[in-house]
Amino acid sequence: MTVLPDAETAAANRLDVLDFEQYRRELNGYCYRMLGSVFEADDAVQETMVKAWRGADKFEGRAAARSWLYRIATNVCFDMLRSRTRRARPMDFGPASTTDAFNGEQLPEHAWLTPIPDGHVIAHDGDPADLVVARDTIRLAFVNALQHLPARQRAVLIMREVLRWHAAEVAELLDTSVASVNSALQRARATLATANAAGPPLETVPAEQQALLTRYVEAFERYDVAAIVALLRDDAVQSMPPYTLWLRGASEIGRFLSGPGIGCQGSRLLATTANGRPAFGQYRVDPAGGHVPWSLVVIEIEGDRISALHNFLDTNLFREFGLPEHL
Repeated sequence: MTVLPDAETAAANRLDVLDFEQYRRELNGYCYRMLGSVFEADDAVQETMVKAWRGADKFEGRAAARSWLYRIATNVCFDMLRSRTRRARPMDFGPASTTDAFNGEQLPEHAWLTPIPDGHVIAHDGDPADLVVARDTIRLAFVNALQHLPARQRAVLIMREVLRWHAAEVAELLDTSVASVNSALQRARATLATANAAGPPLETVPAEQQALLTRYVEAFERYDVAAIVALLRDDAVQSMPPYTLWLRGASEIGRFLSGPGIGCQGSRLLATTANGRPAFGQYRVDPAGGHVPWSLVVIEIEGDRISALHNFLDTNLFREFGLPEHL
């Protein structure tokens, strides 16, 4: 039998009382908004929990457990952000292109903003008003806009406008003054006002939009390109990280699907949710039989048409979303 030293025994007992795991989901949301990556958010939260366990003997006061964890998580995120450039979307690297310009150019995983499962961030049994805020503040456009902010401004804006912390609480966590927090928030708001973070929040998927998604799945699995195009807004966009190319316009998306994207013919789609929006795991035909993971597709809808198709061609995402490895 292993006997823990007194300090570790005290830490373990304190952890039993505090139950830090109850904060994991909201910490996932915080770290994801800070880092723009589901993978890095997972790592950051796990490191936060480890640091909390190791430092539990120094912890004072149960009422401060949440803010103490956020202090650790913030410092972990700051450390991670020092070692890399910001994550982005294809639209950040240049204007829309055309199918004819597609050359297969890619950037590595660390260059891209990645989607996150709603379940990692949102407690669906929570207050309805809080759910709306949570879903709207993990939209891809909003999280992407956050990446334009310096790390401290990013943390201040998330704590003040997403988590609804008081300025004094944020100042204490960041070891700074209330005036400094208010100044950082003002600068962060000004930066976000110039970023493309707009977009109506999707509180629910009403019957009409659910019907639209059903038609999309049926058309895609038939690979009826004309039917797919008919479901898109004229100015719809499609992005496909890690490819740098992105497209604008329903007809151009149709050209791509009929050309370089023809390998998607015969695919199957499994429904999920990502970043507060409907999403699908796309499985391509497996020559050995069945279907294999290919892309995690996040759908944006405006009115009665699809306004964006964000295809993330990273099959590691399927594990994060709890999607099967083979159909």
